[in-house]
Amino acid sequence: MPTSFSTYAPAKVNLFLHVGPVKPNGRHELDSLVVFAGPEAADRLTVEPSDSLTLSVTGPGADEAGTGADNLVLKAARALQAEAGIRHGAALHLEKSLPVAAGIGGGSADAAAALRLLTRLWDINPRHAHTVAPQLGGDVPVALLGQPAFMRGEGERVTPVRLPAPIPAILFNPGIACPTGPVFAAFDAAGGGADFTECGPLPDFADLGGLVGWLAGQRNDLEAPALALHPALKSPERTLNGPKSPLMTRMSGSGATFVCLYETLDAARESAEFLKAQQPEAWVRATLLGGAIL
Repeated sequence: MPTSFSTYAPAKVNLFLHVGPVKPNGRHELDSLVVFAGPEAADRLTVEPSDSLTLSVTGPGADEAGTGADNLVLKAARALQAEAGIRHGAALHLEKSLPVAAGIGGGSADAAAALRLLTRLWDINPRHAHTVAPQLGGDVPVALLGQPAFMRGEGERVTPVRLPAPIPAILFNPGIACPTGPVFAAFDAAGGGADFTECGPLPDFADLGGLVGWLAGQRNDLEAPALALHPALKSPERTLNGPKSPLMTRMSGSGATFVCLYETLDAARESAEFLKAQQPEAWVRATLLGGAIL
């Protein structure tokens, strides 16, 4: 039997995000079409047997992620341990490559990866992971699924959907931290969510063009408050004067990562190289959006 397990924890991308008014519990109803990046835009988690639960973190985002009790990987491990009645532990190692406070669910992806790997390591029923996932955050249930899906309710209602094909894209983060809490607070202060309704079933698109056309009629309700809070945020379209123009650009989640959709992966890669040259301090990845490579 393997003595360790490893998996990617890919970036989550909201192709649209509709947000309802704040509820008495401080949460919001959500309606979002979620997809996942490829290994180019992912953390990586490894678990090994151990008597106790420990976490080590390396990589570009190690300092921001930290190894304290508030790290979602440790929270997920402890929650799963308690739910399944497990006495032994695990040594977890996270290679943190995704930017933090970026609107792409990096912490949630890491937590979901921990739930998947520890389910295998401890040889327990996967239902335990699905039970604890909603307690860890709104993005964790959909990250645990790892497939294109509608994410609804407070994140606990996850419905898989079929896309016509993987979507060529760029993920662009200018290096500005954009914590979720203040963005939601600004949304609430502006009276956001009054016209919230869930969209209908995803149409059966024949090709990528049909999907992009439909997405153009949707929105990200958190984009305006995020831009108002962080005036330095600029859509890459303002500087992307390269040879290929994106089909659509939208902020993911509460920001500050933008997603630009393209007709081909070659066009996305070409534009990503141009962006890197123009803004070397930015985090830029060309990838295919769809289901996660787990």
